[in-house]
Amino acid sequence: MAEKKIINDLDAQIGLLIDDHRRLTLLSEETAAERDELRRENRRLQERIRELEKELDCMQLSRSLQGDAPDRSKAIARVNRLMREVDRCIALLYRPDRIEGDSGEE
Repeated sequence: MAEKKIINDLDAQIGLLIDDHRRLTLLSEETAAERDELRRENRRLQERIRELEKELDCMQLSRSLQGDAPDRSKAIARVNRLMREVDRCIALLYRPDRIEGDSGEE
């Protein structure tokens, strides 16, 4: 009889372990899905932050160019820096070694 009781106790404990495993597996899947959703939301919000920062930069530049803003000289320097960068890009576009079809063969 003692052996039967031990077997019944083990069977009950195994049943509890199986139930716990199923419950924890489901919880793990739900948590993983929630994590994935939060990651997507985080990426979306990070992108929105970048967009807003760009917009803020443009607004600050615009405001500083409008008149007597204290950082007008910074804005002018930034515009000049951007213009130099554009000039460098244009110069790269017209480099002789970049012209298509110029393979050096005639």
